[in-house]
Amino acid sequence: MLEILRNLQRNAPVNFSLVAVNLDQKQPGFPEHVLPAYLDKQGVEYHIVERDTYSVVKEKTPEGKTTCALCSRLRRGSLYGFAEEIGANKIALGHHREDILETLFLNMFFGGNLKAMPPKLLSDDGKNIVIRPLAYCKEADIAEFSRLMEFPIIPCNLCGSQPNMQRQVVKEMLAEWDKKFPGRLESMFKAVTNIAPSQLADRRQFDFEGLEAKQAELLAGRIQAFNVS
Repeated sequence: MLEILRNLQRNAPVNFSLVAVNLDQKQPGFPEHVLPAYLDKQGVEYHIVERDTYSVVKEKTPEGKTTCALCSRLRRGSLYGFAEEIGANKIALGHHREDILETLFLNMFFGGNLKAMPPKLLSDDGKNIVIRPLAYCKEADIAEFSRLMEFPIIPCNLCGSQPNMQRQVVKEMLAEWDKKFPGRLESMFKAVTNIAPSQLADRRQFDFEGLEAKQAELLAGRIQAFNVS
């Protein structure tokens, strides 16, 4: 994401500054030297924000439960606060197309709601705007680009080592669909950008109770047009 944004910074008809920020959550074995060495070599302005969210997550998460939800909230809160501290007016996150589809299914299967992650979002307190520049990019394309660019890879041993993680189950489901039915993920992501509230059942998004009045209004208009003609 940083490489793409730097390219846009050089070529896009929009002026903007970039500051790279990485959150060191104090996970055991985290290779904290890797990213600073890379960013120093690239000549990129950066900050390493140190927050021991790892200890909080391990303390607060019951045995056998996944750490993702709490970890995500703490990480997001740290980034929001730091962005305000340095005066940044946008926070760019690296979520890609599959991340968005996985979140869509996780919310449907386990949260009972139909939502994912938008490419652009205003935080609840109105202080931050989150953008996801890679939202329309395939995970496989990003992986191949990273391989060709020889980017340093830093694994997350907090998330990836958890058994029975539902996001991993959904990820495998999508990967199987993509293999068996080429084009399905493209169609699914297009659906996220092409919703029809009147064809769902959320009364907050569509005025179902007002349909009779709307019908009467339309019929009256047709009768009037017929009489005039």
